[in-house]
Amino acid sequence: MKEITPIKKIKEGMSIQGFYLCVDKHVRHARTGDLFIDLVLRDKTGQIHGKIWNKVKFFNEKFNSGEAVVAKADVSSYQGRLQLDIKKIGRASVQPHGRYGYDPTLIVPSSEKDPKRMWEELSLLVKKIKNRRLKKLVTQIYKENKESIIVCPASLSSHYNYRSGLLECILSMSRVALDLTERYNVDMDLLLAGVLLHDIGKVKELSNRLESELTDEGNFIGHSVISRDMVKAVAGTINGFPKELLLKLEHMILTHK
Repeated sequence: MKEITPIKKIKEGMSIQGFYLCVDKHVRHARTGDLFIDLVLRDKTGQIHGKIWNKVKFFNEKFNSGEAVVAKADVSSYQGRLQLDIKKIGRASVQPHGRYGYDPTLIVPSSEKDPKRMWEELSLLVKKIKNRRLKKLVTQIYKENKESIIVCPASLSSHYNYRSGLLECILSMSRVALDLTERYNVDMDLLLAGVLLHDIGKVKELSNRLESELTDEGNFIGHSVISRDMVKAVAGTINGFPKELLLKLEHMILTHK
């Protein structure tokens, strides 16, 4: 596979290939009556329209809107706008396309910080919790939801609204929490656990797609209640988890702004 081409570097007359996010896809009829696929591709650098004129039924089954794709195309211009004449296209994934340069962070807005390093730092913060039941609660919830936590945004349109944004947001707040414990006489275990868990429901409020959106659960219930329910469910599996401690955690989760 030759060098991948980001959208901002695409010029008329080029033959390109690369990894993109399909943000829109429709099968339409041309004036001749023949079918074609009209689509929009995007990466971190821009957006471009494309057409598939040949093997329409075959390629239509190869990918859906909202998925990452690998595409080969010729670049033309139509009514003053660059357009891709797509020759080959299909779903892209880390396996097997990672060795060719595919990375989800190339096609959607993503944190500038390394998610693996952020996860490692958060894991060290969890270890600072001395109360063994609180530590077990946080550890189990994070372990069960690791895959989603690492990629989930913190919001769709406001703060940290990009891939791995939730992880970055929680880490930032955790640092502030630790600073507060050094300045004031507060319960470090409870404050840190509350920060780590207050937005955990966003892994179920927001879809785990490349372009995240509200799930039905998120739309009708919201992340605060989802977070509380997740905490209660896991706390119920921990023998002897103090009711008063759980009540304080629920309060912190449900009243946060």
